[in-house]
Amino acid sequence: MTSRDIRRQFLEFFASKDHKIIPSAPMVAKSDPTLMFINSGMAPLKDFFLGNQTPPAKRVADTQKCLRVSGKHNDLEDVGFDGYHHTMFEMLGNWSFGDYFKKDALAWSWELLTEVYKIPKDRLYVSVFKGDEKEKLPFDQEAFDTWKQFVPEDRILPFSKKENFWEMGDQGPCGPCSEIHVDLRSDAERARVDGKTLVNNDHPDVIEIWNNVFMQFNRKADGSLEELPAKSVDTGMGFERLCRAVQGVASNYDTDLWLPLFNLLENLSGKKYTGSYDPNAKTDVAMRVVADHLRAVSFAIADGQMPDNTGAGYVIRRILRRAVRYYYSFLDLKEPVLYRLCPVLAEEFSDVFPELKAQIDFVSKVILEEEKSFLRTLESGLKRFENIDIQNKTVTGEQAFELLDTFGFPIDLTRLIAREKGYSVDDAGFDKALAEQKARSRKDAAKQVGDWLVLRDESDVEFLGYDLLETHSSYVTKYRTVTIKGENQYQLVLNRTPFYPEGGGQVGDQGWMTFGAEKIRVLDTKKENTLVIHIVEKLPENIEDESVVCRVDVLRRRLTESNHSATHLLHAALRSVLGTHVQQKGSYLDDSALRFDFQHFQKVGDDELAQIEQIVNEKIRENIALEEARSLPIEDAKKSGAMMLFGEKYGETVRMITFDPTYSRELCGGCHVSHTGKIGYFKITAESAVAAGVRRIEAVTAAGAEQYVSRLETELAAIKNVLKAKDLVKGISDLQEENKRLQKEKEHFIQDQANSLRDGLRTQFTTLESGVQFLATILPFSDVNVIKTLASELERETGNCVIAFGSLQADKSQLSVKISDNLVKEKGLNAGTIVRELAGKYLKGGGGGQPGFATAGGSDTSQLKAAVEAVKGYL
Repeated sequence: MTSRDIRRQFLEFFASKDHKIIPSAPMVAKSDPTLMFINSGMAPLKDFFLGNQTPPAKRVADTQKCLRVSGKHNDLEDVGFDGYHHTMFEMLGNWSFGDYFKKDALAWSWELLTEVYKIPKDRLYVSVFKGDEKEKLPFDQEAFDTWKQFVPEDRILPFSKKENFWEMGDQGPCGPCSEIHVDLRSDAERARVDGKTLVNNDHPDVIEIWNNVFMQFNRKADGSLEELPAKSVDTGMGFERLCRAVQGVASNYDTDLWLPLFNLLENLSGKKYTGSYDPNAKTDVAMRVVADHLRAVSFAIADGQMPDNTGAGYVIRRILRRAVRYYYSFLDLKEPVLYRLCPVLAEEFSDVFPELKAQIDFVSKVILEEEKSFLRTLESGLKRFENIDIQNKTVTGEQAFELLDTFGFPIDLTRLIAREKGYSVDDAGFDKALAEQKARSRKDAAKQVGDWLVLRDESDVEFLGYDLLETHSSYVTKYRTVTIKGENQYQLVLNRTPFYPEGGGQVGDQGWMTFGAEKIRVLDTKKENTLVIHIVEKLPENIEDESVVCRVDVLRRRLTESNHSATHLLHAALRSVLGTHVQQKGSYLDDSALRFDFQHFQKVGDDELAQIEQIVNEKIRENIALEEARSLPIEDAKKSGAMMLFGEKYGETVRMITFDPTYSRELCGGCHVSHTGKIGYFKITAESAVAAGVRRIEAVTAAGAEQYVSRLETELAAIKNVLKAKDLVKGISDLQEENKRLQKEKEHFIQDQANSLRDGLRTQFTTLESGVQFLATILPFSDVNVIKTLASELERETGNCVIAFGSLQADKSQLSVKISDNLVKEKGLNAGTIVRELAGKYLKGGGGGQPGFATAGGSDTSQLKAAVEAVKGYL
């Protein structure tokens, strides 16, 4: 049975049990501030369990893309060394929201595994929650009694809270669970050791295959448990493990999910995948790492998360770089590889996750540029390693951490290279430096979230802000205090609100709330899953009793609306001028400016920018009326040709914004002008690259555009006044020509100085005991090129020499060292090391260069002479 058949049969089975089959949510957790990535099947459905949102049906089933890089069985550094660790994985799940509970859930899971997938019953064990005295939680008798109908009692195993009470984090939905484990050992091994003794004992062949979680509680910030509004079922079955069990192979990586990628890696590398889990079988480890990490990176990018240096983007970049490091080091592949595997991956998943195939050119391009960049980093890191001052054949913890932190050079690669050279690495020192960095990061990100204090038991929040900017009949349903870096922040939820919560690139509204005679400033409005949260300056005194008058900051909202509508006009203009490959990849807009990121593989030319700007302003002057369709069935929106963004999770009904059906039609939840004429004027202020295949346009509209043009006019007038020229272009051109002439005169003057000095410097060399000719002096000029030429000429004439020059430039000091090639080779002298160390010691600076010539600088000019003379100490 193929993996596609296995997935299809799961969904068909639960469809036959009256479950609604829903699509996977994007793997990137955009609306949940507690997560970077979706890490479980239930994460996108959390609000349904909490009662914050109504589910699409009482029974649903899906296969969800998930990503984990830390925690039990999910450490990134373990991936590749065994048959079950993964970063990205699929989680098959069926869900009940206040409908069926333990009896049906357990019966159906047994039916599917034994009757549809034909897994032998004598290979299956089940576990139940044995209770917890501290939490006052009883033994799960209902689950035990249900299992007795299908399984002998000696195969029903009680386990503690650690194994059989599921929680997705420190806070949130939780409850007892019942796991199904499968024993995949040979018959001989099963006869030798009873499988039940290996359940939950980390045996690689006796594994959990399905977990039925019975959501009964919500874990609060103080650790206490409260009953959920409705008892629900959350089940999760790891797809990769299921495929292993059904296909009867030795590990997850031996299933047909991975073979196409391994086959291509074999062709590219000329090496063979043998399926060995010996840690010394580096080829096999590397192929598993590359194949696994490709999946995580590709789907994350397709879902809208670009590699970056911070946050979720850093996680993706880290995964990608680990894959590059492994194919570079162990498959002997020195050119980009991942992007060549991407189309194969997209084709394999085209029937279930079509978003990757639909964006394959873009995703491949991003991955290619990331690979090229890190391959350059690896090369520079190797060169940096060669210049490290190694003492006692040990790379210090600080040196190893600098390679990682500054150059992106992974610690295990540092260990590998050190071992090849007969060095060791101070792992304890490295761990200490890394721990200190993590402690600093945790301190910077310190945040304590209090429990919601519920005043009224209402789950739905009615948003009125499309039509009203002032309301008089709202009330607070719940509130909480959040402490960030020692500062308290107060968050309110209302039953109805005109305040737009940050989303879709648009900033959240600000304004005021009035409780009786008390007026409170609304600092920001955010969205947590489906909950609209108002961040206020303080808690009102009569929060429970008073109805709330809400007033949005009208001017700020109107200017923000202008910028949001302008992004829609801009998107359409970009597609008209550059091509229909243009897709939005991010945006940010507030009351002062807009920023729009889009898929495009080259710089947008000046003529193209002018044409784009012209089109947008034409549409503004046409004063096109907004056409808004609310609660439109998603299929109707698709048929109408509305733009839909990859990486966004759309419900069954959507909001569609149209400015002329032939020009701009997009799905959007943001706020817009009623007519394009209200935008006033659109002006592009910048165009740049933000990532491989992603360009950014920055622009202003309305009052922002007026201020921008006014500022340009003021600057222009000031420049005319300084140049005393009516013809500004001619004035600047004349100034540039004059500058070039003076620069050439300066260069000639400095060269004349150098020439006149050279004869005198020839006689100033001293012969050291080693026979090396040494010259150290302070020069009256600081031009690096002239200094390098002078040093090279003196070295060529003298030979077997070391030359140290100091110079001053404004308030900066500069040290240059030239060493003859024979001294570099025979005595191991290195100009780069010398100037770097002396600049740090004497000049309060740094620098480097080649072994034969290097330059460093610093802010301390008082010790320049000492630094120049100290070069002699290296000889």
